[in-house]
Amino acid sequence: MHRLLNIGVERRLVMHVAWVLLALVALWLGFRESELPLASDFEECVEQVQVKRLSNDERVALMTDCNVRFAGRRKAGGGYSYFDFMQGRTFDIAGPNPTVEEHKQIDGAYMAFLDAQRREAILAELAKRQNERLRADVENMGQPVGPPIELTPKNPATKRPIDRSKSTRCEDGSLTCSWVKFSAAVKNAFASSSGTKP
Repeated sequence: MHRLLNIGVERRLVMHVAWVLLALVALWLGFRESELPLASDFEECVEQVQVKRLSNDERVALMTDCNVRFAGRRKAGGGYSYFDFMQGRTFDIAGPNPTVEEHKQIDGAYMAFLDAQRREAILAELAKRQNERLRADVENMGQPVGPPIELTPKNPATKRPIDRSKSTRCEDGSLTCSWVKFSAAVKNAFASSSGTKP
């Protein structure tokens, strides 16, 4: 029984310590928030930090807080712009922070941006491969060429040389026919005269 009482006391002690720690955290956050009046946008938050006399570390911490609280930056003509560092691009937004719809538009643009980058990478790789192939072809052109290729007919026994001196069709009035007949007669005359001599 004595042991059960000690467990209850330990639990109460742990609960009291937890409540005290929670109160200290809430108090610290309350004082921290009260350092700067409620700013409506990043530029106003920065102006409030610059007005106060603070150490460098405090100023850096408060500027970081302004940067975390407000994603958009005020434009000269009115409205706000949001810079997406992943795309390296600025988007127009309605307020100091993007709305849910504006986040969807920015995310959609980011997906299109990634697709375009992927396509560019594929095209660059294809261009690189084609360039390498062309370079290899140019290097191969400088290589010595082997012996010439001889083209021979597949079946040389079936083809006989054509004797152009004998014409099968000859018209009597044509000059070609007359010339063929004349040259054949001259050949025959020389052939017969060379055969008669001893």
